[in-house]
Amino acid sequence: MRYFILFIGIFLLTSCWPIRVGFQDTNFPEEWKTFSVKTFENNAPNTPLSYAPTLSENVKDAIQNSTSLNLTGSPEDAQLEIEGVINNYSITPIALQDGDQAAQNRLSVSATFTIFIKEPEEDQMTVNSTRFVDYPSDTDLGIVESTLLEEVNAQIVQDIINKLFSNW
Repeated sequence: MRYFILFIGIFLLTSCWPIRVGFQDTNFPEEWKTFSVKTFENNAPNTPLSYAPTLSENVKDAIQNSTSLNLTGSPEDAQLEIEGVINNYSITPIALQDGDQAAQNRLSVSATFTIFIKEPEEDQMTVNSTRFVDYPSDTDLGIVESTLLEEVNAQIVQDIINKLFSNW
């Protein structure tokens, strides 16, 4: 009798086990199969030259990794087309101490993205994102800038994905 109860218990536990666990299936129209991302425009002074293409690639990677959408090189073939403009890139002192000396600096990036939706019906969304990261003022920006931009980019990309998939 003990083996029978053990067998039933194991059967019930394994029959309830999930077959697939993941976050790949987001809630969006089934007409959406492909997307395209136009390399973002850089209108902010002092921005590193490689920043706009890097942010564009981060958006592509994030959408491909978190959805079942496929990237297409041709905007005409895509159900979603994403364009963006980097509006601001600034470093400002924060947390002033005695003698007007900053304890920390803030790297801020602002961008505006336009998402053109072609199916199931034509629509357009705009995403305004301003994100920042703080770092010690005694740190050389040239050394930590790429790491800071990775943090800012992750936040900006999440803003785009949240806006894109929250309306469905």
